[in-house]
Amino acid sequence: MMRIPIELAETLAAVIDEGTLDAAARRLHVTPSAVSQRVKALEEQLGRVVLVRSKPARATEAGAAIVRLARQLALLEHDALASLGAGEGEDAVVSVPLAVNADSLATWFLEPLARLAVRHPVVFELHRDDQDFTAGLLESGTAMGAVTSRAEPVAGCRVSPLGTMRYAAVATPDYAARLLAGGVTREALAVAPLVDFDRRDDLQSQWLAAQGVDPAAPPRSYVPASNDFATAIKLGLGWGLLPGFQSDAELADGRLIALGGPPIEVPLYWQQWNLRSPLLDAIADEIVSEGRRVLAV
Repeated sequence: MMRIPIELAETLAAVIDEGTLDAAARRLHVTPSAVSQRVKALEEQLGRVVLVRSKPARATEAGAAIVRLARQLALLEHDALASLGAGEGEDAVVSVPLAVNADSLATWFLEPLARLAVRHPVVFELHRDDQDFTAGLLESGTAMGAVTSRAEPVAGCRVSPLGTMRYAAVATPDYAARLLAGGVTREALAVAPLVDFDRRDDLQSQWLAAQGVDPAAPPRSYVPASNDFATAIKLGLGWGLLPGFQSDAELADGRLIALGGPPIEVPLYWQQWNLRSPLLDAIADEIVSEGRRVLAV
């Protein structure tokens, strides 16, 4: 039976984490040549290419499976040592990669992680992506858990509903007075500048389509950071959709006004690797509990 040497799997994971063979060598305290030789030995043993030597380096489909294995083994080893009361200091701390959408990261996601860090020797590597794409980071082995809009479990994962992020279209009163003076009509919306998070953000386009407006018509500003996106709208750069976390106070005191129309609702789920891991389960318990507390149900 073919076996996968753990050292080789860990080396590949280090290359993917660090992005280059040189950086992985520094992390592993070996030479870049040794890293290259280990990757080559892994490829020869598997009979498959596992690494695309680009900048940054990328795992192939076969390599992603090996990276996932390396991360799972590291987590299980940490759990085993913890159950034995072994391991002290920096070496006892495990790094857990998680994927999360920008709005959750900016509003509610960090609090449960901070609570976990008080009770467990853990640090986190957070990967921010759109909620429609975070599940792919689970599939590639990049993340052990993810906040995602995908309800169907990723292969080898289990899923728990978190709640719904509800977005409403808002603008500043000054913006509305200048650009929507005649009302929030289809004609006005077709030319009124809006703010998008990035070119994959379709929330504003969904809302426009629901109003009978061609989503491609209005001019756009792109602000690819959640807090900065909200700030851009609050400064009048354009209208946009914000969750209640980022708009309730301003709507209450008049700094923002609602543009009407139905809200856009984005159901969110927590997916994680289906491992018997006390640490991963503790992470899930905190995140799912917080999500269900603060998100709409």
